[in-house]
Amino acid sequence: MEHLAEYHGEISKKRAEEILGEAGRDGSYLIRDSERLPNSYCACVLCGEWVYTYRVFKQKDGYWTIELLGQKKDSLEKSVILFLLSRSRTKESFVRFSIL
Repeated sequence: MEHLAEYHGEISKKRAEEILGEAGRDGSYLIRDSERLPNSYCACVLCGEWVYTYRVFKQKDGYWTIELLGQKKDSLEKSVILFLLSRSRTKESFVRFSIL
């Protein structure tokens, strides 16, 4: 993920919300390091006045997994998630969703 322009590294959830609020456009997103789980990321997506956060991590088999824990799954969010994960593909990795 580090090679993506959308990657912001070790920023807090609050800072991610500030950045996306300044963007002010539905579908704006960024990727940051997870504050709680090492070796995982958070995809933060602006939808209306809310920022939805999804944990994203690479499994040992090379697939990317995204957790949608009890969150609303509307088409805008799914589209953004599919887009950002497709941008992070390499020849060695493919996208597979685990919706938990």
